[in-house]
Amino acid sequence: MRGLFTPVTKIRRQVFTEVAKFAFERPLDGEDFAYFYESSYRIIPGEVAKYRDSVFKERAIIRERTRLAMGLDMRPVGRHKNLTDEMSRAATGEKVLNLPLINVIPFACEACPTDKFEVTDNCRKCLAHPCTTVCPVNAISMGKTAAVIDHSKCIKCNRCLNACPYHAIVRYGRPCAEACGANAIGSDELGRAEIDQEKCVSCGLCITSCPFAAIADKSEIFQLVTAIRKKEEVFAAVAPSFVGQFGPLATPGKILAGIRALGISKVIEVGWGADVGSLHEAEEFLEQVPEHRDFLGTSCCPSWAMFAEKNFPEISENIAKTHTPMVAAAKRIKKERPNAKVVFIGPCVSKKIEALNDEIRPYVDYVITFEELMGLFSAKRIELNELEEEEFESQSSRDGRNYAMAGGVADAVVNVAKSIAPEREVQVMRADTLKECRKILTLAKAGKAKGCLLEGMACPGGCVGGPGTLLQIARAEKEVKAFADTSPYMTATDNPLEGLT
Repeated sequence: MRGLFTPVTKIRRQVFTEVAKFAFERPLDGEDFAYFYESSYRIIPGEVAKYRDSVFKERAIIRERTRLAMGLDMRPVGRHKNLTDEMSRAATGEKVLNLPLINVIPFACEACPTDKFEVTDNCRKCLAHPCTTVCPVNAISMGKTAAVIDHSKCIKCNRCLNACPYHAIVRYGRPCAEACGANAIGSDELGRAEIDQEKCVSCGLCITSCPFAAIADKSEIFQLVTAIRKKEEVFAAVAPSFVGQFGPLATPGKILAGIRALGISKVIEVGWGADVGSLHEAEEFLEQVPEHRDFLGTSCCPSWAMFAEKNFPEISENIAKTHTPMVAAAKRIKKERPNAKVVFIGPCVSKKIEALNDEIRPYVDYVITFEELMGLFSAKRIELNELEEEEFESQSSRDGRNYAMAGGVADAVVNVAKSIAPEREVQVMRADTLKECRKILTLAKAGKAKGCLLEGMACPGGCVGGPGTLLQIARAEKEVKAFADTSPYMTATDNPLEGLT
């Protein structure tokens, strides 16, 4: 559903806008949060349900989404807790996020089937009915108008599906679980989706896959706006996948102007940090592989690194020790402006988890997605296409900007390695989505990746397919490539990597 403006998109954006609007307009010294009692009525007006069977249920879901957008935990379902409890703690410029980051709102979940075969209207009740012939457990019979599947007998072998000449049998599952390459989504006692936080790596693809808007992550937009209003110096580090995300008329210079119009002091490219990472990982690869390590895995995707650690602990030490581009850029900002606040703006939910790490906390104050940034623009009534274009200073190489796409990280590291050791051939294995990452890590565990550079990305297409994006992947790739080609530096070795501020 990425790139489509669905009711789910509308609801998410309305919640972010409501939270951001209150953050911009509330008295800084007050603790009256009655605004949020009314916000669910602004989003869901009237008496007639628009999306579900009850308007009261719709508003209850909006209220839980509001708490999550404030950075707070959901309230327990089985007992009363005031909507505004703990909001005073969230009304600060300091980080308030804690785990779990991604949450299923139980009463928003429709308990979708986890794995089911259905006979569709395509069934012609044909004379041959091969579906009944191939079924090894006699789970299919011919009914009055069509084939009928006895689900208590079905062993889900796919034979009927493959045998039907009319493609009348379909197999489908729970969208969030099918999107989860970490196999972290199961069911609770009522058949609703439930996240196993021990397995979850916060890639966030379940959020974009749920057609009922039942899964949401926590946000830091309230804390960011509060810091801005308290006259903190705030620097934004923007991921290279930002181009094109806000419409065809929103050029990089206009997006820059929009971010600055929020009250942010300066905007820098995270691609600068990508160039730093390329240099470090190329050196690490040349020094370590294969003499000391069988292979080297790239480190820019936190979900990929967490996935390797949780599922392949025996080889996870082969993931590069380099900081992600977000952290490299934030460290440089803090070095030059120790008192500044740093917000990372990108496509990624798992960066919020990374920023909770004790080692990273001093450098990255907030993480928001492009979708959350859109909520901030909406709250401030900022129309990007109406703004004067600001000059976008080139701080990143072409390769650094191409980190946003699957394959771009490995290409950047290989280009640096070739400049250092032209005689060295670097074999590359790539994977985007955690299901594909599992495959290459399985090969690596079996010793079939010796001497290779492994690039892992949790999202389809790489960062351009992240859960916080607004644009279809193919279009986003085109925009990133065009923007990358405008850089005066081709590779990380060409970039002088001078000060950011």
